Amino acid sequence: MDIQKLQRLVIDALEDVKAQDIKVFNTSHITSLFDRVVIASGASNRQTRALAESVADSARRHKVTIVAYEGQDTGEWVLLDLGDIVVHCMQPSIRQYYNLEEVWGDKPVRVKLLPQSTQPVFSGSFDSGDDA
Repeated sequence: MDIQKLQRLVIDALEDVKAQDIKVFNTSHITSLFDRVVIASGASNRQTRALAESVADSARRHKVTIVAYEGQDTGEWVLLDLGDIVVHCMQPSIRQYYNLEEVWGDKPVRVKLLPQSTQPVFSGSFDSGDDA
């Protein structure tokens, strides 16, 4: 499967489970091991596991080899290696701490995303300022 189709398969699978803050990075100039890194956030451990499972299910349906699938036990950071694309499904606090965007982020890929897929997930609570 070519990289554009595989990238779309991953994004669609993530969006099916309401992934947030999806970012795609071209890594072909950094490493020959894979061409893209996809990073997505889930609002809970359950959702990050569901995001990764959605990608894995879609990959299996399209006969894409899953090289590695790790982190399902905790769900804080689930990694899925599809050969040409590595997918990171992360809790917002873990994502912020490890800041993978800084490692891979100098060449973002323009992709068509659903509007809700671009919204960051906030970790922790915040005061909305409403005193109702």
